[in-house]
Amino acid sequence: MTEMAFGRVVQQPIDPILPRWWRTVDRVSLSCILGLFLVGILLGLAASVPLAERNGLPQFYYVYKQLFFGTVALGAMALTSMMTPTMVRRLGVFGFACCFAALMLLPFFGTDFGKGATRWFSLGFTSVQPSEFLKPCFVVFSAWMMASAFQVGGPPGKRISFVITVAVAFLLAMQPDFGQAALIVASWGIMYFIAGAPILLLVVMAAGVVGVGLFSYNNSEHFARRIDGFLNPDLDPRTQLGYATNAIQEGGFFGVGVGEGQVKWSLPDAHTDFIIAVAAEEYGLFLVLVIIALFGFITVRSLFRLVKERDPFIRLAGTGIAVLFGLQSMINMGVAVRLLPAKGMTLPFVSYGGSSLVAAGIALGMLLAFTRTRAQGDMSDLLGQGKQSPRIVRRG
Repeated sequence: MTEMAFGRVVQQPIDPILPRWWRTVDRVSLSCILGLFLVGILLGLAASVPLAERNGLPQFYYVYKQLFFGTVALGAMALTSMMTPTMVRRLGVFGFACCFAALMLLPFFGTDFGKGATRWFSLGFTSVQPSEFLKPCFVVFSAWMMASAFQVGGPPGKRISFVITVAVAFLLAMQPDFGQAALIVASWGIMYFIAGAPILLLVVMAAGVVGVGLFSYNNSEHFARRIDGFLNPDLDPRTQLGYATNAIQEGGFFGVGVGEGQVKWSLPDAHTDFIIAVAAEEYGLFLVLVIIALFGFITVRSLFRLVKERDPFIRLAGTGIAVLFGLQSMINMGVAVRLLPAKGMTLPFVSYGGSSLVAAGIALGMLLAFTRTRAQGDMSDLLGQGKQSPRIVRRG
């Protein structure tokens, strides 16, 4: 009867998830991420073989593990990048609550694996580092808090995020893990700046960070030893920094040849923290520049796409994750060339490590979800000056 009176009801076709995702995702950044993963496997073939031999394991044992965790990371990245910003926000808030609780439990149930810092939960068959998963979830949670402050009658989100940042940095410093604590504070500071923080407040915060650093230097042997080693003009060639510096110098422009490098036999962390030294020695400056270009391109391209974003939460969260990704890569490579003190930080998607790989996959999945092409309102909508019809913003 309805069809006779009004005609046949026409159903709108449902757009399948995969075609819609492929149409809207930043395929250029996605290709660069896959390139980083392939570089990581290439370097793992060289760097992890000596470790397997020292531990009495099959030659490519750690390469197979990296392939397994890398596949899990790519799957997590793809699934996360298909989520809507609302779903990513819920995942980030829930993940932050779990990771924050895990950080508080680390002093009681964690282990240091003989490295002097209690950062891992040992599960027998593998280990988990909560701080790796905390970082992207913290950024999403902080962005949610800051964005809520823009709402009329909203909570004091900026102050809440500040208190949470101090608590997280304190828990990380207690491990001790000053590198991750500094990374958390830096990413939060940049988001806070974008959210409209006064310059004077940021200057006061920077002075506070310097004060905390001086206090840590005077009261933490672990922290003081690394700073002293960095400031010492005479580099001990038998230290990890000494081996890494020599390897980079030996590599030259095109390297000593595939499989011919020696630093992987001397460095205990050649497959993780100092993976760039292996790349420089065996493949030379050429591959190092390729790796730097990939990291820089992903970070800068994501920031340019987020500039056009109208939603405050998406803009803040996406910027925080892009900055987090770029800063961690800079810190890792800066340590290897002795521009920064030793931090114990992996190179995202390149270094070996289950927690590092999977957490990087989730973080980059969130970034791809935030930078997808979607319908946007005009800026006048954000300013409350009238309603305009949504338009599609194509991000180059």
